[in-house]
Amino acid sequence: MRDAVIVDAVRTPVGKGKPGGALSGVHPVDLHAHAIRSLVERTGIDPSVVDDVISGAVGQIGEQSGNTARWAALAAGLPESVPGVTVDRQCGSSQQAVHFAAQGVIAGAYDVVIASGVESMSRVPIGSQTIGHDPHGPGVAARYPEGLVPQGVSAELIAQRWNLSRVRLDTFAAESHRRAATAWDEGRFTGEVTPVKAPADGSLAQVGRDESIRPATTAEVLAGLRPAFRTEVWEQRFPQLEWKVTAGNSSPVNDGAAALLITSSETARRLGLRPRARLHSFAVAGDDPLFMLTGVIPATRKVLDRAGLSLADIDAFEVNEAFASVVLAWHAETGADLDKVNVHGGATAIGHPLGASGARLMTTLLSVLEQHGGRLGLQTMCEAGGLANATIIERL
Repeated sequence: MRDAVIVDAVRTPVGKGKPGGALSGVHPVDLHAHAIRSLVERTGIDPSVVDDVISGAVGQIGEQSGNTARWAALAAGLPESVPGVTVDRQCGSSQQAVHFAAQGVIAGAYDVVIASGVESMSRVPIGSQTIGHDPHGPGVAARYPEGLVPQGVSAELIAQRWNLSRVRLDTFAAESHRRAATAWDEGRFTGEVTPVKAPADGSLAQVGRDESIRPATTAEVLAGLRPAFRTEVWEQRFPQLEWKVTAGNSSPVNDGAAALLITSSETARRLGLRPRARLHSFAVAGDDPLFMLTGVIPATRKVLDRAGLSLADIDAFEVNEAFASVVLAWHAETGADLDKVNVHGGATAIGHPLGASGARLMTTLLSVLEQHGGRLGLQTMCEAGGLANATIIERL
């Protein structure tokens, strides 16, 4: 049987997704292209052998519209013969791109694929593609007559259901910043990050470090922040909520891109490439769209069942920190060791550039396994609409 392996993975630094953010002056196509170009340069692969570029992006509007994967591939200098396609599984878009790439290789449809993702939230604000539009339609409205809610309210519902205190959420978020800052100080991100030259004050500045990490963050500091999603409308609908979710225990908005080179072991040998990991198992899951972000729980169970593994077999986890309540609810249900979860910090600190986050987490998971001597890693991400991806990789 054919397998699928990761030859290499690279990401840009993650910038603050607002005007004036370190990467806000870079067009998303060029930001994405930088990750792809860096990947090609690092591996030394002849770009003409790439069968496809499969990329994730959530805000497929404006500067990220028109099949942004194709334009990033061309901007990166890949031959015109190399195709590209953009996928949308919301926050898991580039993790799904990895799935599609690996599944295509295993099936024999591809030999060499680039899986990548991008999001420039400073230039394409979150939700831009749905402004003035109803993405649900009357059929969904009929099935959920009380109405669905924004992700932040879902995060509050999760905190309430799993009895997660404000102190617990803030403590988790502060620990994410501590871990990420420590990882940078110890040089653990150096091998995965490709610095970006970005416009700044009329010139180009080298951006080489994640911008949202705050080393001085403490739970006491975060305790002073107000709930971010509390409004009169939602208070009336959910009078039981205590409103604990803040900007501090949620992921910020960000800009970033990441890319992975995926092939088969046989093709890697033929091309003289040395794989870093094998893509072991894949799963996707759906869950209650009102709670929306709990799909990581059934997705984790599903991928472990598919792999024939138990939680104890996994050496490192990357669980996207869209909100602290999501990871803590996942932890409560799975019983995973939090010392193995987001070892180098998570999205609360590093940031969550939507369409890029799946590939970013995979890039970081590779580093964690290699640097800490682990063999098996599990990645899962909550996604809008009550969806989740889960992937297990095996370090080689």
